[in-house]
Amino acid sequence: MKDTFEYLIALALVFMLTGVTPADSKIQGKTVEYNAQGVAMKGFLVYDESKEGKRPGVLVAPEWWGLNDYVRMRARMLAELGYTVLAVDMYGEGKMAPTPDEAGKLSSEVMKNFDLGKARFIAALDFLKLQPTVDSSRMAAIGYCFGGGVVLNMARQGVDLKGVVSFHGSLAPVVATHPGFVKAKILVLTGADDKFVPSGQIEAFTKEMKSAGVDPRIISYPGAVHSFTNPEATELGKKFNMPVAYNADVDRKSWDEMKSFLEAILKK
Repeated sequence: MKDTFEYLIALALVFMLTGVTPADSKIQGKTVEYNAQGVAMKGFLVYDESKEGKRPGVLVAPEWWGLNDYVRMRARMLAELGYTVLAVDMYGEGKMAPTPDEAGKLSSEVMKNFDLGKARFIAALDFLKLQPTVDSSRMAAIGYCFGGGVVLNMARQGVDLKGVVSFHGSLAPVVATHPGFVKAKILVLTGADDKFVPSGQIEAFTKEMKSAGVDPRIISYPGAVHSFTNPEATELGKKFNMPVAYNADVDRKSWDEMKSFLEAILKK
């Protein structure tokens, strides 16, 4: 199982980076454009064209780098599981950040002006609901790092989703939630040694959720640091002197947790 998962990760990366797709693949991915407050948003829509009928829709909110090949890879992997998936553009015009400084500026703009961030997320959600392969009554969202913080804050603000999953995402609220606000089930997958998500943040998140009458599932993986799901994280950490690294074992385990979670909340 472990070797198979790592092979699929490597294969998906090759497909995304080279543009080569197996001849027998029915997974179709394309860049799509929709609008949020007058700004063109460029997402990545992917689904299995061989699958008949409507299916659940899943949004994927990216790391602070923006909608890059890594996020497209994850969207494709979700489509392989039978979902119609939209990787979300949170910056507008498909903008991506080449450095941590630029990524920090772009992600901070979204979090400081969260009405804008929420409008962009809702525009993506509405676009996905309109797709002919989507059952709009069964919608969920996952997010990585910055994107994990985004989906958790959407849940806090009562966005109508069956559930959200945060992979090594910030747990700090833009605005703390209140009883009755949260409609989504919540799964948090975090690294026990993540310097960006210290134990105090986990404790504060747990207290906030309890006060709001929400019972999230939180899994903290020993030995895992920030960006543990991204195969490129170790090299990025070295390049930019950041405490991030890939952890293949935790990547596999957290993906399996997400799969079980989505199957449970999105079943008919």
